[in-house]
Amino acid sequence: MLALALVGFASAATSTYVHYQIASDPGYTSFCDINERVSCTQVYLSRFGSVGGTPVALLGAFWFGVVGLLTVAAGRSAAARVENIGGYLLVLSTIGLATVLFLGYASFSVLGVVCLLCVVVYAAVVGIFLLSGAVGSVPWLSIPRRAVADLGHLVRTPAALAVTLLFLGATAAAVAVFPSESPGPPALPSTPPRDLAGSAPETSDTTSEIERFWDAQPRVELPVPYEGAQVLVVKFNDFECPSCAATYLAYEPIFARFESSHPGAVRHVSLDYPLDPECNDQTPRGMHAGACEAAVAVRLARRQGRDEPMTRWLYENQASLSRESVRDALERI
Repeated sequence: MLALALVGFASAATSTYVHYQIASDPGYTSFCDINERVSCTQVYLSRFGSVGGTPVALLGAFWFGVVGLLTVAAGRSAAARVENIGGYLLVLSTIGLATVLFLGYASFSVLGVVCLLCVVVYAAVVGIFLLSGAVGSVPWLSIPRRAVADLGHLVRTPAALAVTLLFLGATAAAVAVFPSESPGPPALPSTPPRDLAGSAPETSDTTSEIERFWDAQPRVELPVPYEGAQVLVVKFNDFECPSCAATYLAYEPIFARFESSHPGAVRHVSLDYPLDPECNDQTPRGMHAGACEAAVAVRLARRQGRDEPMTRWLYENQASLSRESVRDALERI
């Protein structure tokens, strides 16, 4: 059982690391992204990948850690306490089995995607459940009373208490440092930008520091004309990129506001940069298998003046984006 707990913990910890990288860098490509049907990224970024902003993988690592610690404690305890631990493991493994059955159904049937690291976790949980069921246990109704007594024993055992607190602290720290994920773009303030700027004027030192930082940035000239605009905003875009969706949904109202108050002063241009080697040889490891089709769909919709509805649909349906869904949406729109 300890070996299964270690394998499961390693897989869940690796999943947590990959999820962290994806949340921190939308361009990150995971080693377990094989194709559009075998992809960890699609599972992690789906609505099933997090609970209350905490990655499911991190919760899994915590579960395996608890199982591992209980297994080690069982090997160092008296027979009566070993019997109690067997009951705790059976309860934990039952909860774990129900969870992976749900997540497996969500991955295979709802999302239609296989996550290799998740499969390893599922197998480890099933194995732990089978082993815990084969071990003699105690009546379930007596488990709360036994747990209270064992917690008292834990508090009176400095070494065990220190390990437990260290484990809980490490878990809490991992939750705290994980990048926050929100289901949608942040709410936009109703106050115009100029009013916000007026309420908190920048000092000359702050302004000069910003100017020095800006002047130090490398410059790349792009063949995109201003067409009479005073400000040109160029965005390199991938319709499967979560950050691209967030910036689109957050900034479009701002561009619309400027267009209303200062017509033609700000020009916003989106250039396609799909992370898909099918149409972008600069991204040989890109795994956004529907990004090329999405870019083409927007261009085709633009011919009919329907590029905005097409763009919004793509961003709002990123979790289920595929070649087939893009084609169907284009036909409808």
